[in-house]
Amino acid sequence: MTPRFVHLHLHSEYSLVDGLVRIPQLVSHCVQHKLPAVGLNDQSNVFGALKFYRQAVDAGIKPIIGAELWISEKTNGFEAYRLVLLCQDAQGFRNLSNLVTKAYRFGQSQGIPKVQAEWMDAGALKGLICLSGGMDGDLGQCFLSGRRSAIEPRVCRWMELFEDRYFVEITRVNKEREEEFIQLLVPICEKNIAPLVATNNVRFLQRSEFETHEARVCIQDAKILDDPRRQKSYTCEQYLKTEDEMCELFSDIPSALENSVNIAIRCNLSFDFDTYHLPEFPLSKNVSVDNFLQEKSRAGLLAREKSGRIKGGLSSPQKRLIYSSRFDRELSVIKKMGFSGYFLIVADFIEWAKDNDIPVGPGRGSGAGSLIAFSLGITELDPIEYDLLFERFLNDERVSMPDFDIDFCMERRDEVIEYVSERYGRDKVAQIITHGTMAAKGVLRDVGRILGFPYGFTDQLAKLIPFELEMTLDKALAEEPVLSSRYKEEPDVKKLFDLARELEGLSRNAGRHAGGLVIAPRSLTDFMPLYCEEASSSVVTQFDMNDIESSGLVKFDFLGLRTLTIIDWAVKDINRTAVAGKSPELSILDIPLDDSATYDLVQSGGTAAIFQLESRGMRELIKNLRPDCFDDLIALVALFRPGPLQSGMVDNFIDTKHGRSKAQYRHPSLEPILGVTNGVILYQEQVMEIARVLAGYTLGEADLLRRAMGKKKVDEMAFQRKTFIAGATKNEI
Repeated sequence: MTPRFVHLHLHSEYSLVDGLVRIPQLVSHCVQHKLPAVGLNDQSNVFGALKFYRQAVDAGIKPIIGAELWISEKTNGFEAYRLVLLCQDAQGFRNLSNLVTKAYRFGQSQGIPKVQAEWMDAGALKGLICLSGGMDGDLGQCFLSGRRSAIEPRVCRWMELFEDRYFVEITRVNKEREEEFIQLLVPICEKNIAPLVATNNVRFLQRSEFETHEARVCIQDAKILDDPRRQKSYTCEQYLKTEDEMCELFSDIPSALENSVNIAIRCNLSFDFDTYHLPEFPLSKNVSVDNFLQEKSRAGLLAREKSGRIKGGLSSPQKRLIYSSRFDRELSVIKKMGFSGYFLIVADFIEWAKDNDIPVGPGRGSGAGSLIAFSLGITELDPIEYDLLFERFLNDERVSMPDFDIDFCMERRDEVIEYVSERYGRDKVAQIITHGTMAAKGVLRDVGRILGFPYGFTDQLAKLIPFELEMTLDKALAEEPVLSSRYKEEPDVKKLFDLARELEGLSRNAGRHAGGLVIAPRSLTDFMPLYCEEASSSVVTQFDMNDIESSGLVKFDFLGLRTLTIIDWAVKDINRTAVAGKSPELSILDIPLDDSATYDLVQSGGTAAIFQLESRGMRELIKNLRPDCFDDLIALVALFRPGPLQSGMVDNFIDTKHGRSKAQYRHPSLEPILGVTNGVILYQEQVMEIARVLAGYTLGEADLLRRAMGKKKVDEMAFQRKTFIAGATKNEI
């Protein structure tokens, strides 16, 4: 059944200045009220576009993507007015991305990114449909300022620029002089064959959310909610009305309703989530990236052997076969999945950092399981020595991007990012955006301020909220008796908490990811707009980390680690003394892992300021465990997590280590796998090995089991249980 109306103008919570709509609730609302399509056009950004697109498509709703832009046209007396641009196709999205990016980089004024009118030629607007912005657009400004004669020429100008893609937007949300404006526009549009389109300029889902929306606006504008002098720019009518409500509202202008549907039909932007967009490693034309990786990594492995970094070397034929087989298997998977260039890029900037005396971490996370990474100098850990599995990092049975977590000295990390930007092109490299949210303590303080409550009153309540990760206002009321009591007994406290709970969790501001960097194969604006603060040359993507990955772009983690900086200071201090005394210089990689004095120090609990060993709980665990070898230190860090601490695994591990109990193995095949951890399943690699040995899984299949366990997917775990039992039965386990 063809719809009679489609909402085309809507701001979500990602319109940080005035949006209240959360995307999951928007999609649910559309499903509930049988709205077949809806447009999202946040102010000056597409922060939520991919999230909205994916959730809408999954729910059977047609997503219409765009943005509401500020336009500056000073030569004609317009400091700033608004237009809505909707994407018809991929070219339209690229053009929108370019305009939004230029507005942030070259058009910001007083925190508002403005598109300069001279940027908007026919080529820059191809693939975009324009809504005139209603009372907030240039036509509305002409009307409100008494320049009525300027309206018709401007309509004609826009129609010439956009051809058949310009629509005069009208609303009926009970704003002052709104109806007078509509009656002025109707004959002008009829005369010039300019199509009208009805919107509701939506800011919230339900009429009842108007006060909550006003509170959000006041927080953004630093105003008091009940201040009679406060400019009120919104009305309670700007909610997501039903099709019937909109059709009744514009029954006298049916073409404005029909045009909303026609626009929705014409907007067919789709995103490709199945293609990787990998950056290219710069090589001469006649050199294959696969062959170059093979040669470089093979040379690197030989260098590792010569330098003594492979314990015991590769002298025996059996050991050489183990390394050779692993090397060839990894290389085959990397080539097959098309990630040769990725490995070379990572190796290149790590090599540059080391050549420039910038401390780099030895490697952590699943990437430490790659022998190729070890050969290239990406990691300093021999994965075979520590029984680390490549398939946990990269698995051709689970197509996903590789992801190295790379630590750099906190003081000099930005130098590496600068090198990458220069090497691959500044238009192709950017850090990744994050969104700060209205968290429990903060939103309570914000709401207290806009309600005009005394600072001391709100501060006292905020300090009663427990300081815990993922703390919420509901959780605080449940856990803190004083808060609960005051909420029940004091109307002002109830009013404060009830309004704060409505706002809690909304996006509040844009920031920069601690270490995420994206490198694209071509200009980033082909994929999304960029964002930056006013007067800043440092840009970030408008898609967050999850959206970057889902869109097929490659994320690199450049993490600044203070521990590396401190170690570097210590080594340099030691070496200054060593040089003066003519002793050999210390290299951090040459420090032995079996130094008894070090283990005595660790066992004493004197580990304050030592990364991952400094907390009070960890020091208590150290005293009980009494680690005396490097494997114990590895186990120590793995044991200090909620699961092992709460399940009895820690006690079993300690009791077995100190001979108070004997390790239990439910099957003889488990002893070689679990012997190093005293019979306790402690590492993800052990889960994978158990699945391989007992149930005949390939390591690729075992990785799928590991991921299902980690994500606690009930359906997938049920499937894996059947698979495991069938495999174990076949193996007669």
